[in-house]
Amino acid sequence: WLEPANAVGGDTFDYAIDRDNLHVSITDAVGHDVTAAVLATVLVGSLRNGRRRGADLLEQATTANDALAEHATVGQFVTGQLLRVDRRTATATIVNAGHPFPLRLRDGRVEEVELEIDLPFGVEGGHPYRIQTIPLRPGDRILLVTDGMYENAEDEMDVPDILLRTGHLHARAVVHLLGDEVLRAAGNDLRDDATTVCID
Repeated sequence: WLEPANAVGGDTFDYAIDRDNLHVSITDAVGHDVTAAVLATVLVGSLRNGRRRGADLLEQATTANDALAEHATVGQFVTGQLLRVDRRTATATIVNAGHPFPLRLRDGRVEEVELEIDLPFGVEGGHPYRIQTIPLRPGDRILLVTDGMYENAEDEMDVPDILLRTGHLHARAVVHLLGDEVLRAAGNDLRDDATTVCID
C-alpha cells in the first residue's frame, strides 16, 4: 500500500511470485520532486530487469545500484530493501540499503528485525552489498515500511502496536488500515510518501 504525499515523491514497492520464490522490493528515493520519481523509476526498472533474467538477489542489488549511480548526482540516492522468500524452504534473504528495519509479528510479540546496514542505492558504484537471512517460522508476519510511515505521523501513530493489534486480520486489511491511520495522524496532509508491504 502506498499513500502518496501531496508533492511528487519517490516511494515504490514491487513484488512477483514464481514457482519457488516470492520477490519483494520497497524503496524510497530522496527528495520530493520529479528527480525523486526519476530515481525511483530507474531503480525499479533495473531491479525488474535483473529479476526477469534470473539474477540472484546480490546481482540485482549490485546492478541496480550501478545503474542508479550512473544517473544520480551527489546527494541523490534511494534507500531500499530487496527480499526473496524461498517458498520450498521457508527462508528469507534480504539486502538492506539504508532502509528502516522490518518489523516481525511472532507469537503475539512485535520486534524489529535488526540488519546490517549497507549504503543506499546510487551513492557509490560498485558497492559490495550483503545478503542477510531473516529466520521465518509458520505464522510469522513481516512488515516492510518506508520512513514516511513514521515521519508523517510523528508521535500520533504506533506502527508496532497497530501490527500487534491487527494480527487477526488479513494482510491486505492491515496495509489498508495503516494507510488510513497515517493519513489520519497527518491530518490528510502527507509531507512524504508512506508505503508498507505486509507478508504472511
